[in-house]
Amino acid sequence: MDTNEMIVEKQLTELNIGHYVTKIAKQNGNLSLSTPGHIKSNKVINRLKNQSIFSVFIDESKTIPNPASTSPTHKSPKDRATIKAEINKAKAIFDESKTIQKKLFARALSGMTVDLAPVIEVTNKSVDAIFNSPDSLACMINIREKDEYLLEHSVAVAVYITIFAHHLEMSKAVVQHLSVGAFLHDIGKIKIPDDVLNKPGKLSEEEFIIMKTHANHSIDIIKKIPGINKLSLEVAALHHEKLNGEGYPFQVEGKDISQYGRMIAICDIFDALTANRVYKEGFTHNKAFSILRELAKSNHLDITLVDQFIKCLGVYPIGSLVQLESKKLAIVEQRNNNSPLKPKVRSFYSVNLNQYVNTQDVDLTDTDDFIVKSVRAEEFDLDMNTIIEMLLMEG
Repeated sequence: MDTNEMIVEKQLTELNIGHYVTKIAKQNGNLSLSTPGHIKSNKVINRLKNQSIFSVFIDESKTIPNPASTSPTHKSPKDRATIKAEINKAKAIFDESKTIQKKLFARALSGMTVDLAPVIEVTNKSVDAIFNSPDSLACMINIREKDEYLLEHSVAVAVYITIFAHHLEMSKAVVQHLSVGAFLHDIGKIKIPDDVLNKPGKLSEEEFIIMKTHANHSIDIIKKIPGINKLSLEVAALHHEKLNGEGYPFQVEGKDISQYGRMIAICDIFDALTANRVYKEGFTHNKAFSILRELAKSNHLDITLVDQFIKCLGVYPIGSLVQLESKKLAIVEQRNNNSPLKPKVRSFYSVNLNQYVNTQDVDLTDTDDFIVKSVRAEEFDLDMNTIIEMLLMEG
């Protein structure tokens, strides 16, 4: 043996990228290495585990540093603490937004003029949070109360259009006005009778005529708000218009629908599709993306903006749930722009055992495991609030 060699035995659980493996030490089989070499990815380690290898000999003198350990995207304990702080801050903004939304509806119902100041203040908090960290509020959108759809929908649409506009590199001033308009876009629904507004199932023709008047009510209420920006009014007024001119309330044709109006239509429909309600479970994000593209093909939505919206949120959006080939459920924590189908996830639940398991951070670019499909917590009788709280506690 070369005197410069420092041969030690390492369990597979101790093996890291950069270690130089000389040969197999313990295994449940008769495999042998064709040649010694460095561990270049976690895929190699997982492959060894799958072949029932328990330990290997490494030459410590040839170990090279693992670039991931110093990479800005590597999740150190500090990164985890930062994520936890961002989610807690996002939850506070989301809760504050709902409180303000409730007060807005009460004032609108009583015929009082809406106070714009708190709306600007809370939407600016959302805009700042998203400009600082585009994914910071995405997780909160998935934690929804079924009986608070009216309140949470407008908050969520405001978040989506902020994320979308930031992705399109619009100025912060424009984004702030868009966020305010989205926050207010459904305020007219307070004028719609409850038996129509909350009816499960399809509305009758007469009921749908009544429901459509909410857009007119919203425009009337928003126009009377002192200090409202014309851009905020514009996005609220256009959120149900279609490119083919068959939308409402004014059947505006595509050439007259601004980019901002096209954007809020996408955000509004996407949230309506994915949100849970008392009488209906929402679709998975992937299913909702598919429906958006079908609507674009029917000339309801702008196809270029739909594709940009999907790119903006990611094939597997932050905070969404996925099922892995390993029969585990995981929450998407970080996108991978180079490999959109292989984000960083955190597994927490065994489908086979029907129970929570120890959480594990998984970079799907460094493992043979992969996403089988998007899922919803309700499919497994789970609650997103419980999942998020558990993951924060373990963070």
